[in-house]
Amino acid sequence: MAFEYIQQSLAARKEQTLLRSRVLVQHSNARSITIADKSYLNFASNDYLGLADQCLEGNHGTTGSRSSALVTGYQQVHKQLEGRLCELLGYESALLFSTGFSANSSVLKALFNDSAPLQNCAIFQDKLNHASLIDGALQSTAKHIRFNHNDMGHLRSRLEKSAASNKLIISEGVFSMDGDKAPLEALFKLKQQHNAWLMLDDAHAFGVVGEHGLGSCERYHEKPEILVITFGKAMASQGAAVLTSKAVADYMLQYNRDYIYSTAMSPLMVDAARFQLERLVKAGNERAKLNENITLFKSLAEQANIALMSSDTAIQPVVLGSAENVLNAQRALQQKGIWLGAIRPPTVPANTARLRITLTAAHTHDDIRFLVQQLEGLL
Repeated sequence: MAFEYIQQSLAARKEQTLLRSRVLVQHSNARSITIADKSYLNFASNDYLGLADQCLEGNHGTTGSRSSALVTGYQQVHKQLEGRLCELLGYESALLFSTGFSANSSVLKALFNDSAPLQNCAIFQDKLNHASLIDGALQSTAKHIRFNHNDMGHLRSRLEKSAASNKLIISEGVFSMDGDKAPLEALFKLKQQHNAWLMLDDAHAFGVVGEHGLGSCERYHEKPEILVITFGKAMASQGAAVLTSKAVADYMLQYNRDYIYSTAMSPLMVDAARFQLERLVKAGNERAKLNENITLFKSLAEQANIALMSSDTAIQPVVLGSAENVLNAQRALQQKGIWLGAIRPPTVPANTARLRITLTAAHTHDDIRFLVQQLEGLL
């Protein structure tokens, strides 16, 4: 069975009295701490000057979590956000990270750390995956295999040639530089056929894709074994979450060095993320307006003979080829009062430098018409 070593490793650590687990902190400050309704003098905090209790005006969350989540940093507010995410997205467990980069890279380093089964482990990931996923795979000890972007035939052949018993397929839900979506139905089918797991980075889909904004997997009964969402995109907050099974989450508590040795996410930011999450779930009107703006932009661009990539998301790249052309176009648009990204290699493949246009629900129709007019005059 794929990834059977996870349960075996957890059992071994428990037998050796090495199994790590989190302790839920009900209340704490630099001097005292309350756990399971009992108060203690707190000599486990890193809040050396006692400043973590300082609150920002209008917010009841403390600025600092005081320590790692595995020491005294795991508080009620963390548990509440994790629980709400699991409820919305249909998972057993969630772990919070301060950044999406850390979440992606550290999960891969941790998942493939155990020397015994690693000869039978392989990572298969889309060539256009985010740098955090590439870095994590390269720093792991699993065999790293790339497949052509959204090319399920190429992925199938790679899987068929692999003798690994533990196969992990990795993709993005919405690709950050091209704006297109992963073919999830095909990915689910391939992972089943090859007894593989699927990890999905849904940073650019969570909040905007799906009827309720729950991301790429909202309309599917089947879920990836590992789902990563970030709070800094549509949620307009900061941080990230890894959603998975309890066994994998427990495994991360043993081996994920970023999680184990980093100060837990600030309670203030967790509180802000909880607030923004509820706003996001209720933002149906904003999602409708965003989709309306995407449709308008694509229609106007077609009328103006502006070549776009195959994207129906908020990310609408215009490929100009050379880095020089993109920088010149960016400067010209700035002079017209338009600011957008000029994306060049190595962020994107050679000869695909592009203007990366990102649309929002806040843009007016006149804003979009003006943008297209300026692009038409420039290109």
